[in-house]
Amino acid sequence: NQVIIGVLLVVIMFFSVAAYSFQKEDNNSSTKIKYNGFEFVKQNDLWILNTNGINLAFKYNPNEVEEIFGNLNLLDSYSNKPLYISSENIEANQEIYQNMNLFVLRIREACLDEKECQENLPVKTCEDNFIIIKEAELSKIYQQDNCVFIEGKEENLTKLSDEFMFKILGIRQ
Repeated sequence: NQVIIGVLLVVIMFFSVAAYSFQKEDNNSSTKIKYNGFEFVKQNDLWILNTNGINLAFKYNPNEVEEIFGNLNLLDSYSNKPLYISSENIEANQEIYQNMNLFVLRIREACLDEKECQENLPVKTCEDNFIIIKEAELSKIYQQDNCVFIEGKEENLTKLSDEFMFKILGIRQ
């Protein structure tokens, strides 16, 4: 009897571990998506994209953001150059900062118009690489010279910032 009970317990434990490992594998597969050949993995409420050994983090994946059409310079035009940013939204600003900081020389807050410049920030023009994030009724992303304007309702600015990153990284055309 002891041998039969021992074998039975070993079999039950083996199948319990096997069932748990299959269950865990299914949970992991539901937190991955593929989009245009890029794989996004959800970790700690962020979507992580590993491209060329660099981890980029986004609040939203490409399926969760509205596609905005327009021509934007690709990431190469920003690489190893200073980037200036003016933002009315902290979360959208952070989204751009954490990803672009990996590619640019430095990021600094600045103003586009001296009249509207608060604090003691430098005033820059569209000759510099400049990203302006501001609230507006219509969602749009457009480029004028080296200035990129990301505009939309406050609750959409982070999604629009992610869309901007997807476009300049070549994830979206």
